[in-house]
Amino acid sequence: MGDHGSRRQSRIHRGAPGLKVTRLELFYDLVFVFALLNVTVLLSETLTGPSLLGGFVVLALLWWCWTGFAVVGNNVRADQGIIPLVSLVTTAAVFVLALTIPEAFHDEPGGLPGPFVFASCYFVVRGLQVLVLGWVVGAEVGWVRRLLLAVPALISTVLILAAALLPLRELEEPAESGARLGLWAIALLVEYGVGMVLRTIGGNVVSAGHWAERHALIVLVALGESIISLGTGPGPSLRSGLPITWPIILAAVSGITVISGLWWAYFDSLALAVEQRLHRVHGLARITLARDAYTYLHLPMIAGIIMFALGLKRILVEVADPKVSGWRDTVDRMDVFVLYAGVIIYQLALLGLSLRAFRTIRVAPTGAATVLILLIPLAVRVPAIVALGMLTLIILILMVVQVWRSSPSRHRIREEALGEQIALEVEETKWRRRHR
Repeated sequence: MGDHGSRRQSRIHRGAPGLKVTRLELFYDLVFVFALLNVTVLLSETLTGPSLLGGFVVLALLWWCWTGFAVVGNNVRADQGIIPLVSLVTTAAVFVLALTIPEAFHDEPGGLPGPFVFASCYFVVRGLQVLVLGWVVGAEVGWVRRLLLAVPALISTVLILAAALLPLRELEEPAESGARLGLWAIALLVEYGVGMVLRTIGGNVVSAGHWAERHALIVLVALGESIISLGTGPGPSLRSGLPITWPIILAAVSGITVISGLWWAYFDSLALAVEQRLHRVHGLARITLARDAYTYLHLPMIAGIIMFALGLKRILVEVADPKVSGWRDTVDRMDVFVLYAGVIIYQLALLGLSLRAFRTIRVAPTGAATVLILLIPLAVRVPAIVALGMLTLIILILMVVQVWRSSPSRHRIREEALGEQIALEVEETKWRRRHR
């Protein structure tokens, strides 16, 4: 038994409360950047209601794959033992999965069936996550509970495979896409629904700092993806040799300003406050807070960022077109709607985050979301530059109000975070001096 336990520990090293995000996990997020880009590109080519819904279903499945990897990294050391090998296999599967996103619903003839490849990669990713977590919790729970850990992954994969393999050729193309989308939606309900019910199976939140940092970094990944998206898109792009004009400069600066405002709304104090709250609770309370505030409420944050990036990219492409006058001409109303809707969803997610963690309603995101909803009927009728300018002005006002309204609590939260950082740096300095 002793030798067996020793071999087991050499293969998988359990995490500790002071665990930090590893470089291997950041490497994994690079693949997720590519997946997010593919979702944005897929939506930007044909932006309609059904395509937007399909894109969000794909995004939700990608997010569940990513959050499963975050759970694994929180319970075991991602860069030790056998886990790096598992991570590299997972990374390869996620990369192929990202490649097949454009064919997730509509298979292109002449190659492998895209929906089937997507489903197979999803099964590999989820299967590896379940195996690792089952190994970790094996000494703490019985085989029945370990089996329950695998059930949602198995059911969701079967549903996605059914969507890929069912004989739907007799249906018209919209009906075929709707049938596949329906099966995918049921798979999502299984994964997220079972995740809501089975609160303790799958490992505890060993390191609150790791969990918060992991999700903060993926928000940064999404914000970075939105910056990358500014110069890319269908048709003419900002990289295609078109002359730089004042509308392009103003649109680009406004876009960066809004992205900076989205960063500020989360990272200035709210992210720090939620992490501090997570440190103060333990047991089941920590598990449910980590699940609700991070796994579930960070998804609409990511979706909002992608929607904003999508709308901004399409607007910039049209403004860059020499045939369009950025000062006078309006663009597709759907583009402006998506632009505003992305920021609204992001602000509502921040409101939900505050409600879940502190049972308080934050005035700044509530007011910003309300004003933007009221402005949408006007924004879709004015020139794109004007609509983007109004959005930028609201975000700037939001930043000022957020600092003014929360000044005392903001100062306290930031001071506590700085004190923790300095204390950790002091301890690290002492350790390094002892081990020179």
